[in-house]
Amino acid sequence: MKKRTKIIILTAMVLLLGVTGYLNIMLNSGVKKPDDSTTTTTSYFTAYRTDRETTRDQEMLYYDAIIGSDSATAEAKANAEQARLNLVTQMEKELVIEGLIKAKGFEDAIVTISDIHVNAIVKASEIKSTEVAQIVNIIQTQLGTDIENIKVFPID
Repeated sequence: MKKRTKIIILTAMVLLLGVTGYLNIMLNSGVKKPDDSTTTTTSYFTAYRTDRETTRDQEMLYYDAIIGSDSATAEAKANAEQARLNLVTQMEKELVIEGLIKAKGFEDAIVTISDIHVNAIVKASEIKSTEVAQIVNIIQTQLGTDIENIKVFPID
């Protein structure tokens, strides 16, 4: 009886595997594949955000290690706390500006803020001067940065 039960179970599993394969082929044949330009641009924005997040996570871990270290001086801990706070503030500003740019009708945007420059990368084949003016206005309103220090780049 044991041998017969094993054969029945094995047969049922093989049938289920066959049905699963058939359903997979049938369901995937109806899926439309995205064109390459959309995938490339989307993957650029996705890859950039992933890289930025990874780098910032590492920075946060570094600052947390200094803050939590018993051997670090009080000055080093204070500097790490300030650097961590500055990084969080920068992240919040970038997120707000990116959201405001998207609210103006752009599909996607990435903003990078350094000590002097602000770069805005928007998903568009080309941008009109009025759209650049809107983006620059958002950045100036949020950061108070001089117009000479703001760069806007379209990426299709």
